[in-house]
Amino acid sequence: MNSRSDVVARMRGALVGSVSGAVSIAAHGIGGGGMPPSESAVVLLIAVCAAVGAMVSAIRVSSHRTAFVVAVLAAGQVAGHASLAVATHHSHGLQLSASMIAAHVVATIVAAGLIRSAERACLIALAALSRIVLIVLAPRPVDTGTWTATPVYRAKLALWLLVNATAGTRAPPALI
Repeated sequence: MNSRSDVVARMRGALVGSVSGAVSIAAHGIGGGGMPPSESAVVLLIAVCAAVGAMVSAIRVSSHRTAFVVAVLAAGQVAGHASLAVATHHSHGLQLSASMIAAHVVATIVAAGLIRSAERACLIALAALSRIVLIVLAPRPVDTGTWTATPVYRAKLALWLLVNATAGTRAPPALI
C-alpha cells in the first residue's frame, strides 16, 4: 500500500471509532435509554470504540468502500450499544426500541456518507499538499554562467620584451 491509502485508512478508522461512540450515546439517549451513562460506562464505550477504530484502520479496502463503512459503523454501534447496556444495567437490556433502531439507522447512513466524503477530501488535500511540497522543496537552478579569464593587470615590460624578441638580436653585430 502507498502512504496515501495508509493515511486514509487511519482516518477512516478514527472516524468510524469516534462516530460509533458518539452515535451510540446519542441514539441511546434519543431512543429512550434513560439516564445518561455513568463514568465507567463511558470509559468502556471509549475502549470498545477505540478497538473498533483500530480494527477498521488495519483493514485495507479496495472496492465497495461505502458498504464497508456502513457495515463497520453498524458493528461499532452494536458494540457501543452493548457496552452501554451492560455497563449501565438498563432495564431494557440489549433490546432496542423502534425509535432507537431508527436513530441508529439514520445516523449510520448519514455518518457513512460523511466519512466517505472526508476520505475523498483527504485524498484531494494530500494530492494538493504533495504538489505544494514538490514545488517548495524543488532544488533551485544554479546560475553558473560561462567562465572566461579576463586579465586584471597587463605587464607592459613583458609585452615589450616579446615584441623586441621577434626582431631578434641573434646575429653578430652588423658592421656599419
